[in-house]
Amino acid sequence: MAKISDLKAGQGKVDVEVTVKSKSEPRTINKYGRELKVANAVVEDDSGEIALTLWNSDVDKVEVGKKLKITNGYVSEFNGVKQLTSGKYGKLEVLD
Repeated sequence: MAKISDLKAGQGKVDVEVTVKSKSEPRTINKYGRELKVANAVVEDDSGEIALTLWNSDVDKVEVGKKLKITNGYVSEFNGVKQLTSGKYGKLEVLD
């Protein structure tokens, strides 16, 4: 498992366990002719915090205070801020 403090922009194959600190209201965007639901969250572990972008069904699964496991995630950078996402090939699971 990676630690948030070790994540770098452009890094793929990220496996990390985090706790959801906050989550924005979801919004709908139109991309590639489809409507997609997206929300931003902030997640943390004992090494720091990072923005997490949630898409479609993940938006409804994720709640503040829940523990998440992200497998094969991807780190990007937007406006100088690192962002984590499960991406096209990754998986986001809610742990009990």
